[in-house]
Amino acid sequence: MKKHCETSSFFKTHKDLAEVLTDRKLASLGDAYINFVYSLALSRKKGQPSGAKVKGHVLSEAFKKAGLRKHMPSRMTRHKLADAAEALIVYAWLCNHITLEESVEILEKAEDSVSGFSQLLVTIKDRIRV
Repeated sequence: MKKHCETSSFFKTHKDLAEVLTDRKLASLGDAYINFVYSLALSRKKGQPSGAKVKGHVLSEAFKKAGLRKHMPSRMTRHKLADAAEALIVYAWLCNHITLEESVEILEKAEDSVSGFSQLLVTIKDRIRV
């Protein structure tokens, strides 16, 4: 994991993965980012503009399927796991571990949204060397 992320002044430095996964403000930004990326992927699949909101259960299942659950404390709600996925995905984008275009392509090629987000999270996990 990169020790420092060169981005805007609003972005705080995280000392480890656990701090990224539990950053509520990062998760909030990640929520908007994920919905945008997913909407772009759907738009490409359908061949027309489309907007969508990603359900929390999709993200929490993808987070578990990607093997990231072990990085969270025990007894986490599905909502907290979804927040962790949102935080990690936007963190990876902000720190240039993955591009918007790559994220859209991964989601566009997936059979379903859980598989798509799981693949996206695995790609990110491999790049930040979790």
